[in-house]
Order: sequence, then structure tokens, then C-alpha cells
Amino acid sequence: MRFAAGLFFASAVSLCVSGDAWSQTAAPKPAPAAQAAAPQAAPAPAPTAAAAAAPAPATAPAPVKAACANPDALGIARTVEIDTTGGPGFGFEHFKQLDFLRDHEVVLTFDDGPWLVNTPSVLKTLADECTTGIFFSIGKHATYYPEILKQVLAAGHTIGSHTWSHATLTNKKLTDDQKKEEIEKGFSAVKWALGGVSPAPFFRFPALQHPPEMVTYLGTRNIAIFSCDLDSFDFKARNAQQVIDVTMKKLDKQGKGIILMHDFHKHTAEALPTLLRRLKAGGYKVVKMIAKAPVQTLPQYDEELLKDAKLPTVSDRPVSSVVQTISE
Repeated sequence: MRFAAGLFFASAVSLCVSGDAWSQTAAPKPAPAAQAAAPQAAPAPAPTAAAAAAPAPATAPAPVKAACANPDALGIARTVEIDTTGGPGFGFEHFKQLDFLRDHEVVLTFDDGPWLVNTPSVLKTLADECTTGIFFSIGKHATYYPEILKQVLAAGHTIGSHTWSHATLTNKKLTDDQKKEEIEKGFSAVKWALGGVSPAPFFRFPALQHPPEMVTYLGTRNIAIFSCDLDSFDFKARNAQQVIDVTMKKLDKQGKGIILMHDFHKHTAEALPTLLRRLKAGGYKVVKMIAKAPVQTLPQYDEELLKDAKLPTVSDRPVSSVVQTISE
């Protein structure tokens, strides 16, 4: 089914009420330890190739919902379930057909993770405010730090994909097959990092650049496309206060929207506690977006990922066969 038809699905959003950015065309390798925003560390232990190749569960395991310990928390106003059939588009920057947010409702979204220090900091802030976001992970970053991405899943957040290497898909040097590989391998990498759990069929184009042929392709794959209603421009910010000021100025003007941020950036992590308090004080409410069904990754790219990506592996031997006490 073509994407254009998908935008008009009346059932694209069903309500279940409860309680960009880079200049690079490829994701960088982990930065040196001296860089505070993204220090170097060995990749977290990852599943073996055999485990990664195992069939994925139909849905992610439901996280255990703890009672909110913060009586003044921002919280979650409602949850909406997305039927991604036909590839609906969200975010008025590019897609105006599905206006489902009410006045003073926001969706928090974070691109380019997972990343050391910054993603865990964002997760802690969201937990402190008992609220949630959508994390659009870069496939390569997911293979660098699978344990961090598992923390995102365990906390109950929605996880989508942001391509394999953050390549700009409007680049004319890329063939259609290479563009499809960026999309598909990104989802396969996120699934691998999550230990075989398929993420949501939610996708955001790098730099919000939408080549028409890939928009159509995502429609045939029943993958929803996310633009945004307002960009925090946190990747340009000189400090955390600038992230807060830019975001709130745009939000107060528009009154609602899908907010684009990056858990990859230090200033975003630093700004988030104050930003969420400002949202609460301004009467804004967070909407959680989940998918009706997980993405169906393609075996071709699952296998290619395992073969070509040089993924980290861990020993599956028992401890007693690896480590033995020879003296005390």
C-alpha cells in the first residue's frame, strides 16, 4: 500500500486513555574518554550471535510499573496506540493529516542514542518525573551500547529507529537499495541490541529529510514516519539554558506538539530536569505513543547485521569453566 493512502487511515490513532540534527552522514564511533558528553568505554555485554538470531517475541515484555514517588511529577496524561498500516506520518513539520494532540499536549522524542552518560541521565530524569518518550535509536549506536538500550526498554519507553548510520537518505550518491539497507539494518540492529525484542515500527529520517521514494517504501512496510512539530535545536545549543529557552518559546507559541530532542547530547540531558518542570508549570501534559504491533524486521538484514557488523559477543560458558580459584 502506498504511503499517501496510509496518511488518511481513520484508524491510524486509537485513544487508550491512562492515569535533527547531525552534520555527519554517518554515526561516529564512541568518543575518547576525555570527552564528557560521550566518554569511551567498552561496549556493554551483548547477546551472542545465536541468541540474536533467535525468533523475536511478538511483543516486548511489559515493564513492571512502579508507583510514582513524586507527587508533583509531570506524569503521563494519556496513551495513544498507533496503527502503522500504510505508514502514517506524524509531526506538522512535514505531515499535517493526523492532528491528534489536544491543546497543551506534547510528545517527547529523543534521537541518536543510545549513548554513554547522556542517555542514562535522560532516563533518570524521565523516571523522576514519571513520564515517557520515544527513543529513535541509531543502529550503530545500539550495537555499541546494547545494555543502555535495554534500560530504555525496561523503563517502558517506546523505541523506534533512526537508520543504521545516520546517513542522509536524500544523498544522491546512495542507491535505492543502499537507502533501504540504512532503514532495514537500523531496525535489525535495534532488535539485536534488545535481545531479539522487536521495536516499534516508528522511524525518523536523519535531518528530517524525506526522499519521496523512501516515504513510499516505508508505507509498503507499514512503518510510521515521525517528523516533529517543533525542533529544540539542542544540537546547536551552547548550553542547557538555550535548549530550554528555544523549546519553551516555540511551544508556548504553538500550544502543543511533538518535540524533537537528542539523548546523544550533553546539553539536552542537562536541560531536561528544568524543561520538564517548566512543562508542568505551564500546564503541558505528556502523551505516550505506542504501536499496535511491533516492526517485522527482514531476515535478510538480520543475517547481514550478524555477518558484517562485527558485533560484540560474550562467552556463554559457565563461570566455573572460565574462572577457578587456585589459592586463597
